[in-house]
Amino acid sequence: MALLITDDCINCDVCEPECPNDAISMGAEFYQIDPHKCTECVGHFDEPQCQQVCPVACIPFNPEWRETREELQAKYERLTADKAKAKAA
Repeated sequence: MALLITDDCINCDVCEPECPNDAISMGAEFYQIDPHKCTECVGHFDEPQCQQVCPVACIPFNPEWRETREELQAKYERLTADKAKAKAA
């Protein structure tokens, strides 16, 4: 599952820099998470870092974007490989 940021977000700016996959960005009204980039920090940390720093607990798991731990690990590996290719170019 990817994570999502609800409209309870207060735009405090603490989650965006914590995301190792650059999946968090400012949306029209509050921050949003790109589910194609979100690995719930699998491959980086034991727990989602954005959830750890959010002062209003507005970052639940997205029930519409279900992924197994294995799928999240594969996504992490793909994203990491893509970053490495971009650096090499």
